[in-house]
Amino acid sequence: PVPEDIPSPTFTLVQTYDTADFEIWHCDLYRLSTPYEVQELGIEDAFQDAVCLIEWPDRLGDLTPQYALTITLSLTDTPEERLAVLTATDPKWFPLLESLDA
Repeated sequence: PVPEDIPSPTFTLVQTYDTADFEIWHCDLYRLSTPYEVQELGIEDAFQDAVCLIEWPDRLGDLTPQYALTITLSLTDTPEERLAVLTATDPKWFPLLESLDA
């Protein structure tokens, strides 16, 4: 695969990408204020069939999947570096998280 920049879909709200094995939904929910607006995007269906990358996931409210893997990115002292913290409550993610912690 050829690396490419993936811009935030701030104005389109959702950008989709096809891979050989699955679809990726990249969603920026910043401009939405209610879970109803999120439902209108069809994200609930995407949760079943696609990998969903959600910016501003707090806008999902009760629509947040129980099996979600949360990735929180934060700045570091190095300008080009980010700290990623992965958290999950669904046990299916635990082996992955443990392997990354090793």
